[in-house]
Amino acid sequence: MNRLSVGASCRDHPKAEPLHPRGRAPLKRSRILHMALMGTSEASGDAEAEEEKPFLLRALQIALVVSLYWITSISMVFLNKYLLDSPSLRLDTPIFVTFYQCLVTALLCKSLSTLATYCPGAVDFPTLRLDPRVARSVLPLSVVFIGMITFNNLCLKYVGVAFYNVGRSLTTVFNVLLSYLLLKQTTSFYALLACGIIIGGFWLGVDQEGAEGTLSWVGTLFGILASLCVSLNAIYTKKVLPAVDGSIWRLTFYNNVNACVLFLPLLLLLGELRALCNFPQLGSSHFWGMMTLGGLFGFAIGYVTGLQIKFTSPLTHNVSGTAKACAQTVLAVLHYEETKSFLWWTSNMMVLGGSFAYTWVRGWEMKKTQEEPSPKEEKNSMGV
Repeated sequence: MNRLSVGASCRDHPKAEPLHPRGRAPLKRSRILHMALMGTSEASGDAEAEEEKPFLLRALQIALVVSLYWITSISMVFLNKYLLDSPSLRLDTPIFVTFYQCLVTALLCKSLSTLATYCPGAVDFPTLRLDPRVARSVLPLSVVFIGMITFNNLCLKYVGVAFYNVGRSLTTVFNVLLSYLLLKQTTSFYALLACGIIIGGFWLGVDQEGAEGTLSWVGTLFGILASLCVSLNAIYTKKVLPAVDGSIWRLTFYNNVNACVLFLPLLLLLGELRALCNFPQLGSSHFWGMMTLGGLFGFAIGYVTGLQIKFTSPLTHNVSGTAKACAQTVLAVLHYEETKSFLWWTSNMMVLGGSFAYTWVRGWEMKKTQEEPSPKEEKNSMGV
């Protein structure tokens, strides 16, 4: 369950662009993201110090960060699958599992904030105070956030880990669609072609799951809704960030606090609290240990995602996520000892290939836009 990637995985994360204020040197993307994560507003000499590090040291750092992201993300998916749909656990309370993970994340944020206050040299974390007015401002995003993490978990509950990536593969397509409908932003032909490949891979995957008798239409529907919520989460995050002073960690804290409050009536209405009371392993330390570990992974995925973007770039992060999804699919097939057809594998390659192609095209277009001078700059240069 991609969470912060609020969002995000979420999960989608805000992408930082180079700034060019007059009279100041442009900031690196990694530094801007670090400022957003830590809630700071001014750059220091960290970015310059990063460039001075030896090549081998920087390469080792990048390798370790990418490995940490892969291990955290893949482990979280397999752990959530165990909590949501394990035959040995037999726990049919997906909303409670999601609620508990939000609770753990909120408590971790508050604990780190308190630790940073009393030990400023040991922990670098923004100060968190629960302000009802800010909580109300974040509430629209929190509703979308709840939909995102809930539909993610419900999709994982009803489909296999191997199909999970394909079931949630339409996020890019919804990004393009919502950008046009809400922001009136058009998309290039090559980017639309990449989206077409993703859609084709999705439908082929659904067809092959049906042919093998393992298709869950409910799980597929939840995957589509999760993809939609991930796209909406990215849009609403940009609107709400000013209310939390641009700090991703403050937004994470308010999102999870709001989610805990909003989940309570759902637990009562859906009867999950009653089902939990009748759960035979309710007093098991193993059960609560796995639940808490799931919450820790949910918190950690937001941190390692930001860390990977900081040490690489948003484009490299997307490529790494695509490669991770491929490795996750292969591991799932091997772990559950499944046999898949050639067309089933083709559907996965189409989804992954389309996602990679879209990331590359958008990165190339952004680079081209940055390199081209604006009409105003052209006019000034001609005047000179």
